[in-house]
Amino acid sequence: MRSRSTLRILVSRIAALAITALAFLTSSTMAQTGEPIRVGVLHSVSGTMAISETTLKDTVLMLVEQQNARGGLLGRPLEAVVVDPASDWPLFAEKARELLVRDQVDVVFGCWTSVSRKSVLPVFEELDGLLFYPVQYEGEESSKNVFYTGAAPNQQAIPAVDYLMAQGIERWVLAGTDYVYPRTTNKILQAYLASKGVAEDDIFVSYTPFGHSDWQSIVAEIKRFGGTGRATAVVSTVNGDANVPFYKELANQGVNASDIPVVAFSVGEEELSGIDTAPLVGHLAAWNYFMSVESDANYDFIDAWLAYIGDEDRVTNDPMEAHYIGFNMWAKAVEKAGTTAAPAVQDAIIGVSVPNLSGGMATMLPNHHISKPVLIGEILDDGQFQVVFETPEPIEGDAWSDYLPGSRDLQADWTAPRHCGNYHTVEQRCLAGDTD
Repeated sequence: MRSRSTLRILVSRIAALAITALAFLTSSTMAQTGEPIRVGVLHSVSGTMAISETTLKDTVLMLVEQQNARGGLLGRPLEAVVVDPASDWPLFAEKARELLVRDQVDVVFGCWTSVSRKSVLPVFEELDGLLFYPVQYEGEESSKNVFYTGAAPNQQAIPAVDYLMAQGIERWVLAGTDYVYPRTTNKILQAYLASKGVAEDDIFVSYTPFGHSDWQSIVAEIKRFGGTGRATAVVSTVNGDANVPFYKELANQGVNASDIPVVAFSVGEEELSGIDTAPLVGHLAAWNYFMSVESDANYDFIDAWLAYIGDEDRVTNDPMEAHYIGFNMWAKAVEKAGTTAAPAVQDAIIGVSVPNLSGGMATMLPNHHISKPVLIGEILDDGQFQVVFETPEPIEGDAWSDYLPGSRDLQADWTAPRHCGNYHTVEQRCLAGDTD
């Protein structure tokens, strides 16, 4: 794919120079007629999550630049305001308040981990800000102030388990980083596996802290658990830079995909770019986008990214696509509403559809989740993924799991007349604490 796009990259870079010049002239003109629309960027560029989040910061900056080259929004230029919460969860809340109060941003694109999102959620609800969250997460949440453009469990975890079951997997290792996303996702998966007749003894759950580096004993335990003669797989919700030593230790102990396949929910092209992937060929990841997807929209996005970042070896990944979708949905909703005011954008964005990078469309649902295809890919020796499975149609994201007793009767709907994030369909009322 890179050889195919070499000429396109050269053309894109020439075009980028022209676009930059046009953007400068356009923005200069706009500055005389309107104040900038301020776009907050809330991603860690230091700390344990910088390996994943720095690229997302750059993605938003590219999208802002592209929008300005198209004339901005509402006759006004866009201005990015970047802060670094430094992989410090309480600092996320502080920086979110800083963006909304001091910097007066109109929208924020940010967070990666669920603990960071949970940290900022009260701030956005108190100040009625808008947050576009681009990463797969555990569900069990719907806020009028948050738009979840990453995958819910029914758009990643459940289809991944279904795929592995179809391959004959009978025993399950649920390995994750010790925080809310892995623990809640695994709770859902344990309930789902039980509903499929999987015995409790056939599920092994393990959690490690952020930045964990000594994987020798855990990988050894995985080998023992999978050494019973029954097909075993690892479902990994390990996040951040802990993935590098995890995969290295898998290779050191000879755990390969033919013996115990690993399907990851938080490992994409960016994370694999920092390690030797040759021993990991055949292991899996479940996402809603891969860089290797063949579509004109994806080729154009890759070319634009490589031209913007100035490095032909850089990769694209799923959360980048989620920001691409979310940003374009927000821009379309602003144009539809004729204002950047949060209440108007919240109403206008429901039902908005924009292209995804797989050749289809993404639609914002009343529960503030979007429709997404589910893809499962095998790791190749160049750090890319070969798609081995794709759902025939996009799947609508569920805010509340069908497999947890306290959630299966809940629905989120931020349209009139409900305006409720946790409507109880049996009791026919909106539960307290999650209403507009």
